Amino acid sequence: MKVSIIGGTGPQGLGIAERLAIAGVDVIVGSRKEEKALEVVAKAKEDLADYELSMVGMANEDAAKEGDVLIITVPLVAQKPTVEGIKEFCKDKIVMDATVPLETAIGGKPFRFIDLMEGSAAERTAAILEGTGAKVICAFCNISNSHLSNIPEEIDCDCLIAGDDKEAKETAAEIIDKIPGIRTIDTGILEKARIIEKITPLLIGLNIKYKSHYGGLRITGIPALDKE
Repeated sequence: MKVSIIGGTGPQGLGIAERLAIAGVDVIVGSRKEEKALEVVAKAKEDLADYELSMVGMANEDAAKEGDVLIITVPLVAQKPTVEGIKEFCKDKIVMDATVPLETAIGGKPFRFIDLMEGSAAERTAAILEGTGAKVICAFCNISNSHLSNIPEEIDCDCLIAGDDKEAKETAAEIIDKIPGIRTIDTGILEKARIIEKITPLLIGLNIKYKSHYGGLRITGIPALDKE
């Protein structure tokens, strides 16, 4: 199974790509420009020379075409054009969306949330991909870039996911749980993304308040998705 990180050259996308590649997943890092993806992958392999990484770089469209599962890691302002640009390659695929509607998209504070007409960023992606058979899942919204890049330390954080397709969420959990320390929690239907995404600015605010980069979320008393 190949996992493509769409918009994967930023801190979040690259962190997810490196973590999954270290875990043995075949990863494709996508970017608006293929050259940027190739440069970032080459640097990642150099920095992580102790690991055998199955990681290649491609333009977003090619990455979406080649990937079996897609993970979208772009800022809010780039979400709509990015998803529209790969729509034809999303047919019947699992599409995880990590987009969070932060006020930084309009020059505001990173700990403030923007309410979208669709209800959430993940629901916006689902609306754009309507008719393709894509199974959209909200995922990776609450895991900080610092956690992801802090290799090889385990990530002390749960990954809350939401989506309307049970089997797609199970597949997503199998992928996410390959990252050491992470436990995937299924919160329910895609509409729950409205809550998941709003947790992110809260965590950002806490990290700012307490001068940390590793504030995360753990859910207690609830079994992980694959332990139900």
